[in-house]
Amino acid sequence: MAEAWPSELRLHDNGTRLTIRFDDASVYDLPAEYLRVESPSAEVQGHSPSERQTVGGKKNVRIVNIAPVGNYAVRLDFDDGHNTGIFSWAYLAELGRGHDAKWAAYLAALSAKGLTR
Repeated sequence: MAEAWPSELRLHDNGTRLTIRFDDASVYDLPAEYLRVESPSAEVQGHSPSERQTVGGKKNVRIVNIAPVGNYAVRLDFDDGHNTGIFSWAYLAELGRGHDAKWAAYLAALSAKGLTR
């Protein structure tokens, strides 16, 4: 089965939400905070699962720019200066499909580490 291809990326609410529509009819409305804390960058993900960082304090972060990376991804620029994550179409679809579970895990990790959104 071919991977879904994005047909639309649109920022809403002054950069606090990104809607992604794929050609398979799936649509995901993702908060900028969620995208920031799940960034595929080495800063967040580390170079192995044991190096993954829980990033707190991003409740009010905004996306200020979307830059294409070839024809397979975008780089999201956030107003806190973070811009090193390359979000592939497959990763954006994964973030959309897995939002509820990933968000719950993030909130639990914040709580366990005494961090706030």
